[in-house]
Amino acid sequence: MDNSNSVTHNVYFEGKVQSLGLATEKGKATVGVMKSGTYTFSTSSAEKMIVISGTMKVRLPNQDWAKYAAQQEFDVAAGVSFEVICDADVAYICYYE
Repeated sequence: MDNSNSVTHNVYFEGKVQSLGLATEKGKATVGVMKSGTYTFSTSSAEKMIVISGTMKVRLPNQDWAKYAAQQEFDVAAGVSFEVICDADVAYICYYE
């Protein structure tokens, strides 16, 4: 980000997924919320997702479904799509590499 003081607001899936973008000591990141639902995301850069609260089921490319709860994390490669199922609201932070 050029302006480390700016915060971006991203809205996806008709408002069911929203995030705030910010600059952190680890680089560019977003902090967000996913309402219950099923989502498919695409990555342009490598990402590290950390669940803050709630539980999400995730299917990464060529892998089986895995469940991630608060304080658990997973890595997503650049240039792929992955699926997420949230049975209830989930909060997360995502770091971009």
